[in-house]
Amino acid sequence: MNVFRILGDVSHLLAIIILLLKIQKSKSCAGISGKSQILFALVFTTRYLDLFTTFISVYNTVMKVIFLICAYVTVYMIYVKFRKTFDSENDSFRLEFLLVPVTGLSFLENHSFTPLEILWTFSIYLESVAILPQLFMISKTGEAETITTHYLFFLGLYRALYIANWVWRYYTENFYDQIAVVSGVVQTIFYCDFFYLYITKVLKGKKLSLPMPV
Repeated sequence: MNVFRILGDVSHLLAIIILLLKIQKSKSCAGISGKSQILFALVFTTRYLDLFTTFISVYNTVMKVIFLICAYVTVYMIYVKFRKTFDSENDSFRLEFLLVPVTGLSFLENHSFTPLEILWTFSIYLESVAILPQLFMISKTGEAETITTHYLFFLGLYRALYIANWVWRYYTENFYDQIAVVSGVVQTIFYCDFFYLYITKVLKGKKLSLPMPV
């Protein structure tokens, strides 16, 4: 395991902690896409089924369990505990536009045609687009709270660090996973505009705002 992998995991975990603290402290999930959180919960569920079949390391197992628990706690807080603050009107991205093509692609392009492998592939493809409902919600409302932008920044940073991890593994281990790399690059591209706005506005103390869609 290299430093990029560890930093990526830390960045990912930090993003989730920021989101949970934001919801708990404000007692509100305003500005948070419940649909994106459902997709992330689905990503972790389908990816970490190997918890029951394969042991890699204590670190690997602990991180998987933490991500699974955090994902479902987040969904619970949005749809149960603080459901009255959930902005369902603006969280209107149609999930079937993502789930249908991702499901089809996972059956067509995978490493081996077995249930666990197809579900792992599904999780990789789905993660690459799971943030779209959140970005769509921000574009629809025209702005995002600063704490939400911090969450998105660290989530995007996690993917960028994983690209560095894959580059490192390619040169040190001659390991290359085309499905993971391509999906990770696609996901990082979705964050590019956000990274620019985060650096030019949020880090300068300004509120992130976007032109309202016509």
